[in-house]
Amino acid sequence: MADLTRPQSPDPYPLLPAAASFDVVSDDVTDGQPLKDDQVADKGNTSPHLRWSNAPEGTKSFTVTCFDPDAPTPSGFWHWVLVDLPADTTELPTGFAAGDLPEGAFHVRNDGGESGFMGAAPPQGDQPHRYFFVVHAVADEKLGAEPDASPAVVSFNLAFKTLGRAILHGTYAH
Repeated sequence: MADLTRPQSPDPYPLLPAAASFDVVSDDVTDGQPLKDDQVADKGNTSPHLRWSNAPEGTKSFTVTCFDPDAPTPSGFWHWVLVDLPADTTELPTGFAAGDLPEGAFHVRNDGGESGFMGAAPPQGDQPHRYFFVVHAVADEKLGAEPDASPAVVSFNLAFKTLGRAILHGTYAH
């Protein structure tokens, strides 16, 4: 097996254009703590509960993402990209990604090749990975990405339309 020893990647969000912060909590993810088995790909593979509040004035929609900057790739690994949630959405129940989405909302393909949520799946024996669950408050009702867009295109569009970010992260290692 290859030696995956490497420095930890930086938290990517301070490297992006500044955006207001708002509040997000979860019944399933405790900020900075190991993920529950439910959020691990080969155990539960279930999207976590998320509840947010105090989004910035002018928010017209939300995009929810889960990103692992610690994957042994130059570009990290996108586990979840949910686009164009209506502005009146303030909570996603556990398992939301596997159910029916509100009208107009859609998933783009994660880096595992599926539309929806993919749980934590770091390589065996690798350093702990961080999974950043981010609720992005968007200035437009439509982000301007299509369902066949890559997560990078969604993230690029967010750079121009994000009013605020609510961030929490969990960790996982085999």
